[in-house]
Amino acid sequence: MFEQIKHNMETIEGVAIYPILSLLIFFVFFVGLGLWVFSYKKETINELSQIPLRDNQIV
Repeated sequence: MFEQIKHNMETIEGVAIYPILSLLIFFVFFVGLGLWVFSYKKETINELSQIPLRDNQIV
């Protein structure tokens, strides 16, 4: 089965760009996510972490 898929993919013109694009999208997404996480304010993280412990508010 893999041979059929491989043969079909080899006949498509310019198919080599898709693995490069997918790796680039993956890399940019996770670098951006990492930058967002590390730039998040510590006070906001502490406030959000206390939400499950509040028992006087009903959502």
